[in-house]
Amino acid sequence: MRKLWTKAGVFCSASMAFGSILWSQKKTESDQPSSCSSSTGTSLSSPYKLKLVQVLFRHGARTPLKSIPDVMEAQWVPTLLEPPAHTHIDYVVTDLHGGPKPPAPVEDSYRRNILTGGTYPGQLTTVGMQQLYELGKRLRRSYIEESHFLSSTFSPAEVYVRSTNIVRTIESAKCLIAGLFQQRQNEIVPILTTEAESEILYPNYHGCNLLKVLGSHRWAESSTLPDIAADLQSIQSALGIAAHQHIDFILIRDDMVARETHGLPCPPVLDTWRNKVEQRAVDMICHVYEPSKRVNLQLCVGPLLHLLLANIEDKLQDTSLESNRKLFLYSAHDTTLIPCLMALGIFDMRWPPYAADITLELHQHRETSEAFVKVSYIGQDQLIPGCSGVYCPLNEFKQVFSAYSLSSELYQSLCDSSEGSTEP
Repeated sequence: MRKLWTKAGVFCSASMAFGSILWSQKKTESDQPSSCSSSTGTSLSSPYKLKLVQVLFRHGARTPLKSIPDVMEAQWVPTLLEPPAHTHIDYVVTDLHGGPKPPAPVEDSYRRNILTGGTYPGQLTTVGMQQLYELGKRLRRSYIEESHFLSSTFSPAEVYVRSTNIVRTIESAKCLIAGLFQQRQNEIVPILTTEAESEILYPNYHGCNLLKVLGSHRWAESSTLPDIAADLQSIQSALGIAAHQHIDFILIRDDMVARETHGLPCPPVLDTWRNKVEQRAVDMICHVYEPSKRVNLQLCVGPLLHLLLANIEDKLQDTSLESNRKLFLYSAHDTTLIPCLMALGIFDMRWPPYAADITLELHQHRETSEAFVKVSYIGQDQLIPGCSGVYCPLNEFKQVFSAYSLSSELYQSLCDSSEGSTEP
């Protein structure tokens, strides 16, 4: 339990790096111009008019959270973190109300350690910065160049940017904005964040007591499941890792993918274990989130899903003071995307790669004014189970989300309860 805060923030971040064995393949997919271009639905020949876009994305490639013990070390040198000139913008980080940036205990925990080579764990690298810049360019093609949905210059009246209070996600948001608007801005870009205790952009073990209780048990149990434990013992032996060292497949994957992404050497024995590491890391995270039990996903992403739906309702009612807002950007982690994909019924049992995105588009039928939601993942349109089509009628989409969406009041009430806390 003592390390739960680290696993909540760090894992939320940790997962973050667990970027993906499929990073190269999925990066290629996500770079395809066609990814969103057909999804804007804003041409006059389309029966749908685009009203709102919300993008939930994972940060870019980073240094590992922890090196695999007892194996050859990679050199994580400061030159790996140099920002490309084209990713520079003028921005300010504030709390959700425009006040000073809150304290960042998760980030502080990284700064207490130094990797071989002299950098901190969990830091966005040059490669990661470029990945988010490319994601921004992809969004630019769809929503500026092809559909003319957004202005070509950043405007806070049109675009809302929120990030977890961790440097790599803040920098990822900055790089995405640089790619989306090609550094064109008349105003400073505000990137909003919040205190760790009230964060909803990742499963918050620190701020939700019931999730902490349930999560600690599931985390501890995940490495002891028979098949996972047997494979873990085998890979520890193959890598020459001492039996007393704490290791799991998520940690191995994090370090392995970070090395591969940056062209740094991996222990040769991992070549034969690559697919197994991927599979077991996903098996572990599925056990932790346990999507078969509704309360787990509710506690992980319920408030976030509620927020996404509220943005849709506000846009349709057009009653908010920010009715001109067209784009919401949420810079988060793989531990955010995985439970969201599970809640949507589209998790493909693959770890989300660096810079992966879930994009929700709100459309209105030009003749009937009926509202539809279209979801894409890494640029590919998704048919959501429970929806009658890729353009999902809003009432059907709300039905899908309602199983897991939680208002802040219901979330807090559930977090403070003991319901299910003794459940294995």
